[in-house]
Amino acid sequence: MGTLWVLSLAGVLSLAGALAGDSGAPRAVTPAALDTGSTREDPFGHGRGLDCREVRKHNSSEWCRFVRGNPDCRLDGGFLDYLGGVFCVFPPGLLPLAVTLYALWLLYLFVILGVTAEKFFCPNLSAISTNLKLSHNVAGVTFLAFGNGAPDVFSAVVAFSDPRTAGLAVGAVFGAGIFVTTVVAGGIALVKPFTAASRPFLRDAIFYMVAVFLTFLVLYLGRITLGEALGYLGLYVFYVFAVVLCTWIHRRQRGDGLAPPGPWEPEMPTDAEERESSGTNSGDYGEEYRPLLPYQETSLRILASALSPLDQRKWRRKPWYWRLFKVFKVPVELVLLLTVPVVDPDKDDLNWKRPLNCLHIVTSPLLCVLTLKSGAYGLYQIQGIFPVWGLVMLVGFVLAIIIFLTTTNEEPPKYHCVFAFLGFLASAMWINAAATELVNILRTLGIIFQLSNTVLGLTLLAWGNSIGDTFSDLTMARQGYPRMAFSACFGGIIFNILVGVGLGCLLQMTSSQLVVKLEPDSLLVWILAGALGLSLVFSFVAVPAQCFQLGKAYGVCLILYYLAFLCVALLTEFRVIRLAAA
Repeated sequence: MGTLWVLSLAGVLSLAGALAGDSGAPRAVTPAALDTGSTREDPFGHGRGLDCREVRKHNSSEWCRFVRGNPDCRLDGGFLDYLGGVFCVFPPGLLPLAVTLYALWLLYLFVILGVTAEKFFCPNLSAISTNLKLSHNVAGVTFLAFGNGAPDVFSAVVAFSDPRTAGLAVGAVFGAGIFVTTVVAGGIALVKPFTAASRPFLRDAIFYMVAVFLTFLVLYLGRITLGEALGYLGLYVFYVFAVVLCTWIHRRQRGDGLAPPGPWEPEMPTDAEERESSGTNSGDYGEEYRPLLPYQETSLRILASALSPLDQRKWRRKPWYWRLFKVFKVPVELVLLLTVPVVDPDKDDLNWKRPLNCLHIVTSPLLCVLTLKSGAYGLYQIQGIFPVWGLVMLVGFVLAIIIFLTTTNEEPPKYHCVFAFLGFLASAMWINAAATELVNILRTLGIIFQLSNTVLGLTLLAWGNSIGDTFSDLTMARQGYPRMAFSACFGGIIFNILVGVGLGCLLQMTSSQLVVKLEPDSLLVWILAGALGLSLVFSFVAVPAQCFQLGKAYGVCLILYYLAFLCVALLTEFRVIRLAAA
């Protein structure tokens, strides 16, 4: 299904690309970027450089020369040269084939992001929160929110790091916000009408509207300062404090007191005030297959079973489409198992696999240095002789041997929690690398179809990052927990906008440049911001007006609103709707 919508959208955009002019996009402008402009004396962009989207206006025989010589066509970071591939490797007649392959690779990048966040990033964050003895509501609005929003936040941070792709970040953050608060929230109301949790909804809606207003104000002023970037992060800290305070007041009123922190349970924090029984988790049914008599497995057998991403018993029980999707995920899961340790507090042995964990001591740091700045630091030669990756591997081998000789297969060491931090760092590097490739390939598609980064952000990037939230929230609603799913729609997205924009702009600042300039030179940006604000105001008024009883009428209104917004956004992108000339 995901392949169909990506290819369908690509076909629609390709057909309409000829009608589209040079669409503007909000661009984070650094002093160097302010100096770029077109030069008539240099038609191929040598020197200052033309907008890279001009490449399709040249003869096909000049595409490669234009891309190679134009500074605006350089993709910062990443491991693959997508622009060089489509304009220099593929003949012009095979451009549709190149676009199809890029669309499939785009889908696989979303799979990589989803698998990494779900099976490696979130479990390690859960283990860290357990070791820090955080209560469920605090862990939920911090670590769980970070885990669920990791793809969105990393994509925004990567996009903000390059002035040419800042529009992707704005489009993705706002686009995902509109999609989740309309389509996903409306779908929950359609699937199972319910009574919304009043106080959590009002609290989250107010904070979300404040965050949208601040972003609208920043776009209006055209710049974000260091204080404003820190203000975004400070507002999120205040939101966490408000969640904790509201939970404490509610429990005190009920006479329950504060529950002591226990083992991690992945419950939605924003529904803490409105108690809702949680269902039992369906495990892998592995208990019945455990041997009656204990026996000691060899290290080689432990390593082989730990590296197997397939469970034969589960494989036989699942339907064909689950098996097909699993086949696509197996290569990703195998590489992640080799490089990312996972600590599971819910297991008796904390998921301690001595031979594999010792291997992680080598592979995880090696992964970090080879993915940071696309391997630039890892390939650096110390004194021009010994590479950094060689030193990391050597130190890792020594530590791995020491750990292997001082531990046993049956009992995890006391310092096993350190592997949770190592797994968190390694999975974060995987997500960052995949997000970098994602941003680069989306920018390439924008150049091919002559589309603004904003429309790519609010469609492809926003939809791709929201697919996981959509399926999980709708599944939760069908299983009888619609209030929890509805609260997650508004609570989880607050983290994305506040941390995504605040941290993304903060990391772009330097000691000599403490201001990031944003130029929303497109009407689409204002439509996007206004549509998100209007949808939040609608829900903020409509939900209490219905006494928090949300049914199918509310869901239909939200979905129709999103379809209308999407039509207006696409018509604006293709200049059918535009401002009258002054």
